Amino acid sequence: MSVFDKFAPIAEVRSRIAATGVDPLGVPIDEIQSATRAIVRGRPIILAGSNNYLGLTFDDDCIAAGVQALRDQGTGTTGSRMANGSYAGHLALEAELAAFYGVEHAIVFSTGYQANLGMLSALAGPRDVVMLDGDCHASIYDGVKLGGAQALRFRHNDPADLDKRLGRLGDRAADTLVVVEGIYSMLGDRAPLAELCDVAHRHGALIYVDEAHSLGICGATGSGVAEAEGVLDRVDFIVGTFSKSLGAAGGYCVSRHAELDMVRYASRPYIFTASPVPSVIASTRAALARLRTSPGLRAQLWRNAERLHEALSAAGFRLGAPPGPVVATMFDSPEQALTFWQGLLDRGVYVNLMLPPATPNGWCLVRASLSAAHSDTQIDHIIEAFIGLATREDDVAAG
Repeated sequence: MSVFDKFAPIAEVRSRIAATGVDPLGVPIDEIQSATRAIVRGRPIILAGSNNYLGLTFDDDCIAAGVQALRDQGTGTTGSRMANGSYAGHLALEAELAAFYGVEHAIVFSTGYQANLGMLSALAGPRDVVMLDGDCHASIYDGVKLGGAQALRFRHNDPADLDKRLGRLGDRAADTLVVVEGIYSMLGDRAPLAELCDVAHRHGALIYVDEAHSLGICGATGSGVAEAEGVLDRVDFIVGTFSKSLGAAGGYCVSRHAELDMVRYASRPYIFTASPVPSVIASTRAALARLRTSPGLRAQLWRNAERLHEALSAAGFRLGAPPGPVVATMFDSPEQALTFWQGLLDRGVYVNLMLPPATPNGWCLVRASLSAAHSDTQIDHIIEAFIGLATREDDVAAG
């Protein structure tokens, strides 16, 4: 038996995809021209699958901050946070994140994936229980697995099911960590966070929210779904990433619990990973400042998202969630989704193709993500590409 045998099922799926003549995996982007424009395989493309929600990857202040940090501090820290990798910028960003959420404590990780891996593996050990929403991100599942906690799932966005399952735990419910997301990346649906907090706290459980796709999008100041639902002071841990709305790379956790600082000494992913490079920290700080002072970006994002959602819904597409920055269209088979994805690319629109087993309930998704940087003309083009392709496919099927 070879160590490579486990890849046989993956190879089979790749072969099936290759047989369609469509290659959605690792599309090479030849040139990035702006937050919403690129050259792909020699052709101009509108980027509508980048999660660049506020369009800050080309923001002048963010770029200037990153360039200055490169000149002043070099290309990397060459060490972990516990060795030689905590620079003044790392500490300043942690203080700014804590202030943004109105809490006292924050910790920064090198990636968003690592934030969940590092936090959950440290918070929940073999004697603990973690109650997960069934649609949680892979990084959440991996963090729980690394820590060795008992992982239990409740039905997606179902407070009644959470209540029932916590009730079955009896006294152990008070030692349980309930983990959910603000906005779920696959369908773009939003957690009923106020109800989930009610249930968790009634049982004495702690609640942990991943706001990766809701930072900069929801709430009066853009801090996420917890703020939008008025439960910031009831959530125990908020985790997020810099790779969506803040246009960089990295992750963080904020908390009102002073024990968060102990994670620095208990989290192996934090202890043994090189710290974020100074230029990324600098650009992230600039992006966070823009988020705080430019609510118009959030308003423009929502205008774009609502326009696309309304147009596709009116055209008869099956959409995965109410209006939001993630607009996922649902298809019956991988072949349909593959063909549609390629058709959009041929029409100058890049989106994401999501297939089972990575998707909820085995759905096949073509997923767009909107940006504040998309112009009205670009939104029109995206809508026309979707509707024009659907009309063409209907004509072909009728013939």
